[in-house]
Amino acid sequence: MAGTTSVERVKDRATGLDKFVLREARGSSVEVYLYGGQVTFWKNNFGHQLLFVSNKATFKPPKAIRGGIQICFPQLGSHGVLEQHGFARNRFWSVDESPPPFPVATSNCHIDLILKTSQEDLKMWPHSYEFRLRVALSPRGDLILTSRIRNISSDGKPFQFTFAYHTYFSVSDISEVRVEGLETLDYLDNLQSKKRCTEQGDAVVFESEVDKVYLSAPPKIVIIDHEKKRTLVLRKDGLPDVVVWNPWDKKAKAMPDFGDDEYKNMLCVGAAAIEKPITLRPGEEWLGKQEISAVPSSYSSGQLDPEVIRRMHTI
Repeated sequence: MAGTTSVERVKDRATGLDKFVLREARGSSVEVYLYGGQVTFWKNNFGHQLLFVSNKATFKPPKAIRGGIQICFPQLGSHGVLEQHGFARNRFWSVDESPPPFPVATSNCHIDLILKTSQEDLKMWPHSYEFRLRVALSPRGDLILTSRIRNISSDGKPFQFTFAYHTYFSVSDISEVRVEGLETLDYLDNLQSKKRCTEQGDAVVFESEVDKVYLSAPPKIVIIDHEKKRTLVLRKDGLPDVVVWNPWDKKAKAMPDFGDDEYKNMLCVGAAAIEKPITLRPGEEWLGKQEISAVPSSYSSGQLDPEVIRRMHTI
């Protein structure tokens, strides 16, 4: 029996931080913190938690929350001069009470957040911006993040930025996961000083640490979790690249906010714009969207089942 759609603001008892809980009538739900504008929890209509958050994650600013979907702006990783992954994930966002109309219709179950330039930001990155983020749930439980970034500088100067939805997926066993849609693509290998390489496999599989940026990727990427018999379909718009990351055992043990063995049950795959930074002149706005759906699937002989194919073409 279907419930009701709701958006509720609550103070998390464990962390003391404000968050929004979105519930869609058919059972899916999402939790979004004002700190970092960060999604930490996404449950689909089947009741499965699809995102990974470390058991050792600290919800204490200014430390970023380890897991969920981190908003990396105006820089991803060390691809620039700012702190790791930029500053958007370390800021308190506000509710956007009157967002401009969206160019395309979105779900009624959503929350609009906004991040504006602060004096602290200007010391590190001397540009004036407005960053609007909409987090939405579709009626069938798909998670949709839409970012709109506008240059509001009065000095007439353009600015450049890189961006990523650094998305931590929960997986059963990293050695049983494969990512399809990235085969034959060039990528930057961050483990080899951003060396440009070409993917040789018919799918991306995981046997050791991975930290790559796949360039000019197709609009749909598929993550297949054999043990959970689940397929995640990631669709992107305005974001040409895809980040793939797993720290593996050695690096996991070196991170204080990450369990020693948690690398076995997570995988980061996220839409990004990195190789070619986005340039905005004053008054211009950029839009970047990531949609994720999860469907039960069976997988054999390199063929997706018909349900997965149907969902890929309809999301």
